[in-house]
Amino acid sequence: MLNKKHHVRVCSVVLTLVVAVTATAKTGSKARKSDVEITEQATAVLWRNPDDIRTRNLFFGSGGQAHAPHTAYTFEKEDREGTSPKFVVHDENGVRWKVKMGYEARPEIVASRLVWAVGYATNEDYFLPELPVMGMPAHLHRGRQYIEPQGIARNVRLKRYLGDEKKVGIWKWRDNPFLDTRELNGLRVMMALLNNWDLKDDNNAIYREKQTEGLGAENIYMVSDLGASFGSTGLDWTQSLSKGNLRCYSHSKFISKVTPDYVDFNVPTRASLIHIFDPPEYVMRLKLRGIGKRVPRNDVRWVGLLLAHLSPEQIRDAFRAAGYPPEEVEGFSKVVEKRISDLTRL
Repeated sequence: MLNKKHHVRVCSVVLTLVVAVTATAKTGSKARKSDVEITEQATAVLWRNPDDIRTRNLFFGSGGQAHAPHTAYTFEKEDREGTSPKFVVHDENGVRWKVKMGYEARPEIVASRLVWAVGYATNEDYFLPELPVMGMPAHLHRGRQYIEPQGIARNVRLKRYLGDEKKVGIWKWRDNPFLDTRELNGLRVMMALLNNWDLKDDNNAIYREKQTEGLGAENIYMVSDLGASFGSTGLDWTQSLSKGNLRCYSHSKFISKVTPDYVDFNVPTRASLIHIFDPPEYVMRLKLRGIGKRVPRNDVRWVGLLLAHLSPEQIRDAFRAAGYPPEEVEGFSKVVEKRISDLTRL
């Protein structure tokens, strides 16, 4: 087991080795489409006042029961982006859905419900324990272990594509229209509450939405990938520990420091030491730690009071919506309730 001095030396060596690598990565990133391409005037929106928190349905989430999946599905294509296996289907009404399999499917459902409950935008996500798909290929590049004969996918998250939305870019935690606002700080708190450690900018999206006549357009800012939640506080040895793991979530530290003015959260932490052999990944994770640090105490308490409006039943509905067994629904919910209580006492 590494002692503290050894760990410092190892990190120093790694940082020295990756200076050139990270510099190249930064230069290359400028060529990517990482910011919004402004084609018309649009209002930037991160948060809306949720005056109905106590009555929001956390079982069905932002899409409601009316948009819940319940029809036949036909395979369109495999999506090979990101770390989770995914593919796209359409239903008999022509609605398109992105299907995510694996360790992120369940935690992403719960995370989207809780983030939406306090006023932040989320995708319309639903969980199905069984998804029969017509035209499923005999072999996918990823996720074959989740597909059974006759094209049945098990334990999947479905994200509904909305007809009037258009993704126009990503946004950065350190460079966006909401810096130093209560709303952005509240979102930082939410990520810590969920143990969502995968906070790289690529997981943030901006969607352009047309509004009713005379109101113009809006750019909706959201964390579009919430799957790395409810597990460890950082990239761990395996996905089974990092995502949707009750033991890791319940034993993880939530708040690391409180001062009269600021709160430091323990999320995200550095990646586990096995990832030191992937220097760019390891260093990138180190840089993310600042997202959970020095959050103004008043803003922390503000979002805590919003969360306090949720009933125990609503919180449990969010976990039931993800298909967790009853004992895990109860276990996860108790940790969330404890964390909400910790926030409101600040």
